[in-house]
Amino acid sequence: MVGLRKESRVAIIGGGISGLAAAKQLAWLNPTVFEATSSIGGVWRHCSYRSTRLQTPRPDYEFSDFPWPDRTDPTFPTYKEILDYLESYATHFDLWRFVKLESKVVEIKYLGDEKNAGFSELWSGNGQALNGRPMWEVGIVTGQSATVEWYEFEFVVMCLGKYGDVPKMPVFPWGRGPEVFDGKVLHTLDYCKLKEEETKELMKGKKVVVIGYKKSAIDLALECAEANQGLDGQPCTMVIRTLHWVVPSYSIWGLPFYLFYSTRSSQFLHERPNQGLFRSLLSHLLTPLKTGVSKFIESYLSYKLPLEKYGLKPEHAFHEDYASCQMAILPENFFSEADAGRIRFEKSDKWWFWEKGVVLEDGTKLEADIVFCATGYEGKKKLRSVLPKPYNGLIENNSGMMPLYRGTIHPFIPNMAFVGYIESVSNLHTSELRCRWLSSLLNGRVKLPGAADMLKEVNTETEVMKRTTRFYKRHCISTYSIQHSDDMCREMGWEQWRKGNWFSEAFSPYNNQDYKEEKSELINF
Repeated sequence: MVGLRKESRVAIIGGGISGLAAAKQLAWLNPTVFEATSSIGGVWRHCSYRSTRLQTPRPDYEFSDFPWPDRTDPTFPTYKEILDYLESYATHFDLWRFVKLESKVVEIKYLGDEKNAGFSELWSGNGQALNGRPMWEVGIVTGQSATVEWYEFEFVVMCLGKYGDVPKMPVFPWGRGPEVFDGKVLHTLDYCKLKEEETKELMKGKKVVVIGYKKSAIDLALECAEANQGLDGQPCTMVIRTLHWVVPSYSIWGLPFYLFYSTRSSQFLHERPNQGLFRSLLSHLLTPLKTGVSKFIESYLSYKLPLEKYGLKPEHAFHEDYASCQMAILPENFFSEADAGRIRFEKSDKWWFWEKGVVLEDGTKLEADIVFCATGYEGKKKLRSVLPKPYNGLIENNSGMMPLYRGTIHPFIPNMAFVGYIESVSNLHTSELRCRWLSSLLNGRVKLPGAADMLKEVNTETEVMKRTTRFYKRHCISTYSIQHSDDMCREMGWEQWRKGNWFSEAFSPYNNQDYKEEKSELINF
């Protein structure tokens, strides 16, 4: 048995935003961070285009104890700026000492009682996160080596992330898939690995089809249009299965966007878990106001953007996209490229390949030299590939969502946490607060309810999501994120209302600066 370091009781798997947040909050346990690649940064390092920018303003995407040096800059940070910020964070808090780069986790084994593993009344058998003995064995392959080295830990924090590494590709009947296509078929993950000049050379003068209409597809179509300027340029065609609302900026009819969804008063309009009879009745009575807010935003987007002109106006309400974290910020010159004919749109629920391109459900044939699949990632597949039985079969519940209490603890997977698998408007904020909560769990301040009660809480969240948006499988907490934070604060013994007065509580947006570490937490372990 190979031991990494005697004092390392906790393993953190993944060196992205969630992994760094976990390393900072669990530094008192001297954790070991296993990162499969040669650098930290996660999706910002490995799944970004040259044009990729943050979807939220700088102040809404920063660690509570490490603000941006230029946080008043109104522009959205580029992926390079975010990587610099994350590396500065790791350096400032001396997190590099915990990180092992080029250390890929290939398998995890459970060392506890396999007969009762995870299926006890109390999580992990006794409700404790640290039991004083190894509970997991982690297999690591380092660099180019084929040898698996095994390490033992009391606790494991999974921060592999939902995006990157494993592309989600469409499946076709034989004879209608990529095997019949004479051109190239690439996933956005393949595109991210190319250098800037390679991307331009790849698409210049080529007929390109992009499958998808989320942020990665939109950015890719824009880069394709920019590469095809001039007389020899070819248009890029987006094939859209499901339309989603896009937003040009965080201002709606001159009002800041946060007023509509990110304050206590605005979130009061939306259903939330465990809200009680009176709160449920009030939420129901306020439904017309909630609908009115959504219509108000939709009216602005329909006025500001040529959605009707290009057939891109979704039929569902705006709040359904917001509630599932699918609202995308539109690049500034996206529709100007469409107006110039360099970006085209086709709507089709189904499509398949033919020799010269793509065939749509209505029989329309699109000629193509390259087909890009902006079809997402198989994040849960990564988890299943490393977790042992029976745990790898518990990753999803019957609704296709990860059943995580407080977005962190699986009721039936002992001595393990998952960070970064439930989304919010600012995933950095969500991950940092959950890691604070996790630290309190590991040091004994937070007491978990029984496994059945945790599962009941998770199921309640699932039902709320189902009633809120048809896209509930994304498991996004954006419409009740403040209450979600309140619950964690209460369990940590923190004040739940974080503002200085009632007016700010009601009408000011919540962000990471409201969740700075309390004095009671500033203890040297």
